Amino acid sequence: MYRNLCQDLSAIIERDPAASNRLAVIFLYPSFQVMVAYRVSHVLWCIGFHFIARLIMQIARILTGIEIHPAAKIGPGFFVDHGMGTVIGQTTEIGRDVTLYHDVTLGGVMPAIDSQKQRDAKRHPTLGDYVIIGAGAQILGPITVNRCARVGGNSVVTKDVPEGATVVGVPARQMNKGDPKPSGERSFMPYAVHSGLDSDPRERTIRALADELQSQRSALSNLEKQLGNLGRPAAIKKQKAKPKSGS
Repeated sequence: MYRNLCQDLSAIIERDPAASNRLAVIFLYPSFQVMVAYRVSHVLWCIGFHFIARLIMQIARILTGIEIHPAAKIGPGFFVDHGMGTVIGQTTEIGRDVTLYHDVTLGGVMPAIDSQKQRDAKRHPTLGDYVIIGAGAQILGPITVNRCARVGGNSVVTKDVPEGATVVGVPARQMNKGDPKPSGERSFMPYAVHSGLDSDPRERTIRALADELQSQRSALSNLEKQLGNLGRPAAIKKQKAKPKSGS
């Protein structure tokens, strides 16, 4: 538990340029404070003290604005930037060095339907190592966001995300083929937004169709002009050949 907390602390120092020193992180960062509560309550949950574990996390939720179920499994190096409004469900599993921004929900798809049947079932997502989830994203259901994947802000993800892929939108769709390198080997991308080198495939398709339509319009306009020019000399000749009415 102590080793995991040390890695959580180091993760904040490494990934947040506003983190000036470890003392500031300990006293001023809700992400670290909620992880202290979670690491303790998770141990209590695992040994059967469920009510006390839930009570600790309820108090932590009031103080930090971050809601984590004590039964969730969270690896070392976890960081919730800003944190307010983040919800992590009971059967969630999170790998190492994962970054979440504020208002992220790791929830179930149908929590109010057949709740008795869902009690012992896996109903929340699994996040692999080095995943980044942008602000406001909703990751719903027992899906897997694989290693090094990125989820753009305000996206709604209900299907598995391949390793190293970036997904955006509602519903989320993949924007690149994936780059399965850990965060230490690639630049950290705030809010899970790419540099613009990889554009949305649908946007590329629509742009190509628009360009093709414009090209066809230009070709049709040129053809109409050519047909008009061909018809004009014939009309002039016909007008000249027509006899005058008084002769």
